[in-house]
Amino acid sequence: MTSQETSVHVAVVQAGSVPFDADACVDKAVWLIADAAAAGAKVIVFPEASIVGYPKGLGYGLVVGARDAAGREEFRIYLEAAIEVPGPHTQRLGEAAAAHGCYVVIGVIEREGGTCYCTVLFFGPDGRLLGKHRKLMPTALERMIWGFGDGSTLTAVESPYGRIGSVICWENYMPMLRMAMYSKNVALYCAPTADDRDTWLSSMQHVALEGRCFVLTACQFLRKKDFPDSVRVSLGDSPDSVLMRGGSAIISPLGKVLAGPHFGSETILTATLDLGEISRAKFDFDVVGHYSRPDVFQLRVNEEPMRAVVAKPEE
Repeated sequence: MTSQETSVHVAVVQAGSVPFDADACVDKAVWLIADAAAAGAKVIVFPEASIVGYPKGLGYGLVVGARDAAGREEFRIYLEAAIEVPGPHTQRLGEAAAAHGCYVVIGVIEREGGTCYCTVLFFGPDGRLLGKHRKLMPTALERMIWGFGDGSTLTAVESPYGRIGSVICWENYMPMLRMAMYSKNVALYCAPTADDRDTWLSSMQHVALEGRCFVLTACQFLRKKDFPDSVRVSLGDSPDSVLMRGGSAIISPLGKVLAGPHFGSETILTATLDLGEISRAKFDFDVVGHYSRPDVFQLRVNEEPMRAVVAKPEE
C-alpha cells in the first residue's frame, strides 16, 4: 500500500448523463474530471449510471404477464448503448484520471452478452482500471433491465488516503452488505445513487456514523428533455420537468455534513478531509472490531464469482 496521507481534497460531481449516448457521456465525464481536478480534488465521485444513463421514468411497456414491442425496442437501445468493461470507453476515462493524477469512481451501465449491469468503476491516478462493483440487488423495475452482481465485486481499492469502496443506491439499505464493506476497512465510502429524496441524507449520515468512514454520495441532476425522443418517459408534465434533483453530499465519520446537500442544478461539491477523523471516530465505535460480538453474531460472505456455465477443465 502507498504511504498514508493525512488529508485529501475530494469532489462529488452532481451532473446528468446524456441518456443512451455513451460517447457523449464520456465526453462530459472527461471535462467534469478536469473541472474537479482543477479545484484540487484527488478523489472524484460520480453518480450511479453516469455513463449511458439511469432510465428514470421509463416503464419499457412492462406489466405483469406481458411485454410490448416498443418496450423491447427501448431495451435494445439501452443494451446497445451500454459499455464493455474494459473497453474503449473505460480507456478514455482512465486517460482522464491519469491526465489529472486522481482517483475516479464512476457509475456506468455495463454490457456483458445480452445483460446490462449497474456498475461502479474505480480508476487510479495512473489511469489503470483498479476494479469494479456490480450492483447486487437492483430495486423494483430495475430488475427487469439490469442483471444481479455477485460477491466477487465487493471491491475495495487501496489508495494513499485509505481504502476506497462503493455501495450503489439502495444497496446502502442492506445491513449485511454494509457490514461486508466495513470489514474491508473502507475509509472513503462512495455512494453513487439515483435517490434524490430528503431522507437520503440521513441515511448517508447513518452510514458514516456506523462505518466511521467518510461518505461521498453523488446523484444526478436530470430533466425529462435530456432523454431522446426514441424512448417513452412517463414522469414529468413538461420537457423541463426535473426527474432527478440531486442531493449530493460529503459527510464526516461522525456524521457532520461537510458539503451539500445541493438540489436543483448541476454542481461539483468539494471538501478537504482530515483522515485522522477516522481513527478518532473509532475510539468509541468500531462495528467490525471492539464494538462487535462475534460470539453472538457472524456474517458469512461469498466472494466467489457465480457463473451460469462453468467449463470442465481438461483432464
